[in-house]
This record gives sequence, C-alpha cells and structure tokens, in this order.
Amino acid sequence: MYRFFAQPQVDQLNHHIFGYEALLRKQKDDAWVLPDSFTEISVADQAQLLQRTATALNVSATNQRLAFNLNNQQFRAPQTLDVILALKAQLGTINLSIELTEAPTLAEVTHFSQVLHQHGIKLVIDDVGTGSNTYPNVAAFLPFVDEIKFAMQNFRSAGTPDQIPAALAFWTKIAQTYHLVMILEGVENAADQILAKHYGIRLHQGYLYGKPALV
Repeated sequence: MYRFFAQPQVDQLNHHIFGYEALLRKQKDDAWVLPDSFTEISVADQAQLLQRTATALNVSATNQRLAFNLNNQQFRAPQTLDVILALKAQLGTINLSIELTEAPTLAEVTHFSQVLHQHGIKLVIDDVGTGSNTYPNVAAFLPFVDEIKFAMQNFRSAGTPDQIPAALAFWTKIAQTYHLVMILEGVENAADQILAKHYGIRLHQGYLYGKPALV
C-alpha cells in the first residue's frame, strides 16, 4: 500500500502555511518507509493518491499549494505529461507544483515548462547544490522554472553542514538573478530561522514546522 505524507511549507512573513509537499511512502510490515524505487508505482496511480491527498488537506478551500516529486524516469515516461494535466483539471483551482529531484535534459525541461505554464502548474528544481542538481547541471534550466529548493538536511546527512552558509549565499544570489522563488528545507530550530532571515528567505519547510504526516 502506498500513501502520501504531507509536510507543511510556511511563510515566515505571516507565519501561515502556504502549501504542502506530498512525500510518497510505502507500508511495509507495521511501518511506513521510503519505496525501494519511486517508479514501482506508476505516475497515474500517484496522481490518484494526490487527488485524495488534496481533498484531505482541503488545499482548494484554503488557496494553498500542493507539491510533489518526479525523478528522471518518471519525468521521461510518455504518459507523465498527460497524467499531470488531467490531475490539474481534476484539482481545479488548486496550485500544483512539480519538483524535479534529478536534472533532465534541457529539451525536456523547456517542453514541460511551456506546457505546464499554460495550465498554471509551477516547475521547481529540488535539492539545488546537492546530488545531480549542482549548478553546472541545472544552470541552463533556470530560465524555465519558477522555484528552487535548498535542502540543508542534505548537507547535514553528508557531514558537511559547515558548507551550508556559503552554498546558501550562492543559491540566494542565483534565485535573485533569475527572479525565482526560493524555499529553504531542513529548518529545524531558531538558528536555522536566523540563517534564513540573514539571506532574506521567507519560505521555509522543516521539522520545526512539522514532520511529514500521513494524510
């Protein structure tokens, strides 16, 4: 069984929840765990789960947004774009965002960007500065996306938390240059809030505001 867990995204300017990230989990024995592969469940089945998740969260009535992740294999699947557009049609006025966890090709991003923007769907580069989403890999995509997300927890799990301030300064400047919204992930305490404030980042996500919860 698969379900989405939702983690709130908070605007520090008014302390309101402006959206949720939907994180896929699989039930194994008596626990909910990360799937061995996110492609073991089809994008179409995920879309059905997302529709139920959006209804449970009541994001339409609250004018909040719902974000979910796609990796390269999911992004490139022939049916993915049609499934996403059908999901958006079903969700109506709900603000939908797609987070790219891996860098695809420029041609794929430009095509997706054009179609998604025609339907009011935002495109986000997740985990910038770590994994495959390093600056050389994503620089060409920046004019075609709406947001970037910086995940402090990735630096912590890699044992390089000392690199966070410099990397954050770099990506904040990138966001300003390309007029991108920036969300800071991994906000866990007051010190993280102070760091975010120093760089003018008002949109936060992390355990300080709530752990992912079953919807």
